[in-house]
Amino acid sequence: MSVYKKFLGQTMVYGISTIVSRLLNFILTPIFTRTYAAAVYGIFTKMYSWASLINAVLAFGMETTFFRYLNKHEDKKQQVYNNSFLVIAFIAVLFLITGLIFTDPITKWLLNNNMSQFQDQRRYVQYFLWLLFSDAICIIPFAKLRADGKPFRYSLLKFINILTYVSICLFFIYGIPAIIRNDWPGAQFFKDFFRAKWIGYVFIANLIASAITFILLIPEFLKLQLKFDKALFMNMLSYSWPVLVANLSFIINENLDKILLDKYSTEAQVGIYGAVCKIAIFMSIFNTAFRLGAEPFFFSHAKNVNAKKTYATILQYFVITLAVLFVALIANIEILKYFISRDEAHRAEYWVGLPAVPYLLLGYVFLGIYMNLSVWYRLSDQTRFGLYISLVGAFITIVFNILLIPKFGYMGSAWVSMAAYATMTIISYILGQKYYPVPYNLKRILIYLIISTIIVFSSFFLFDRNIYIGNGMLIVFIAAIAYFEKGDLMKMLK
Repeated sequence: MSVYKKFLGQTMVYGISTIVSRLLNFILTPIFTRTYAAAVYGIFTKMYSWASLINAVLAFGMETTFFRYLNKHEDKKQQVYNNSFLVIAFIAVLFLITGLIFTDPITKWLLNNNMSQFQDQRRYVQYFLWLLFSDAICIIPFAKLRADGKPFRYSLLKFINILTYVSICLFFIYGIPAIIRNDWPGAQFFKDFFRAKWIGYVFIANLIASAITFILLIPEFLKLQLKFDKALFMNMLSYSWPVLVANLSFIINENLDKILLDKYSTEAQVGIYGAVCKIAIFMSIFNTAFRLGAEPFFFSHAKNVNAKKTYATILQYFVITLAVLFVALIANIEILKYFISRDEAHRAEYWVGLPAVPYLLLGYVFLGIYMNLSVWYRLSDQTRFGLYISLVGAFITIVFNILLIPKFGYMGSAWVSMAAYATMTIISYILGQKYYPVPYNLKRILIYLIISTIIVFSSFFLFDRNIYIGNGMLIVFIAAIAYFEKGDLMKMLK
């Protein structure tokens, strides 16, 4: 089988499962925005932004380290699995205990000492402490499924997780109110505790889903041995800590804009920005599916004599796919905007944030390319460069968000996000060509990026999001790609 077919096959499995899971989650966005005012939805956005940041710390860079050392020390696979899990488990337990002890100070800090919502916020903090703990200790078992070439089981568990979460959310939002309203069996039970439109139920649903996922991963947990290889750990640590800082900086780039919006603007601005960011979920789905398939593939393929050529080809077609998706999303934004809010009472409140979407999507394009380019420092054991690049991105995110949010609100955040990822991509390419040169077809990649960007901004701003003109340009763009790439693509997949 062609190496490209193998890579494409596994990535498609991850892609389909990710698409289905994310779309199930995506249907909650219009439900949430219809149920909760922008300020309340801002609480949701803020809490999950902090969760993403903390998740990166708890993971400790061990997921990438696990893949690297699994292929680097093929005679110590069990020890690599044990070490990776035990490190995260220790950090997660320490985090949980510390968080439970300091719940009240954490709550006050999140509320900026506004005690009017203290009890609710305190519950939110407790829910997230357990949620983050549960998710953290599942990281390495999930990574083992990917390393073992079990994309179907991995995808099934992820699908069950999101289906459980969505189902419970819908039960709290629609099911319980219907039971109470119609006085069905159990109505009195629910009346005693139920609070209509309480955002806390969303967090409870997520916690329950994570607990079920933990139970379903028990077969992977049973393969663990509680043996710690200290010598191996010291080597793994030298690789993982730069990955930790790099991942942390990446999460800062991804989420700090929402956190800073909360500090320097209003919760309504956070809610609007968080809602329009959901349109970028399709780009995020593709990037996630690629990462899930690419990370184990890149490490296992590294010893192949044609590895660098393979990486170059993958990036070229990855960028082509990103470019088409970029154009397609903006061409159809007049349809996609209804997924933000279908309720007429809230449409104007959320749709005002649509001008941020082209910049957010372009940022995701650069993020996807950066993820692909990062293969050079991961495979050459020079993860410190990933740290340096990510710190540059974090610096841009922090400084320019603080400067621009007070004046431009969420639009400033969208611009900064795009600029941070573009800068990281450029730096990674330059350093990669110096320390681990891969023969990328830079000219063709830039042509596709520039043309797609021109089409997107013309469609959105010049043609005022006209769906017919936008899709007309999309068809022409796809036809041109097919004309120029058909020959190479057919040879590659033979």
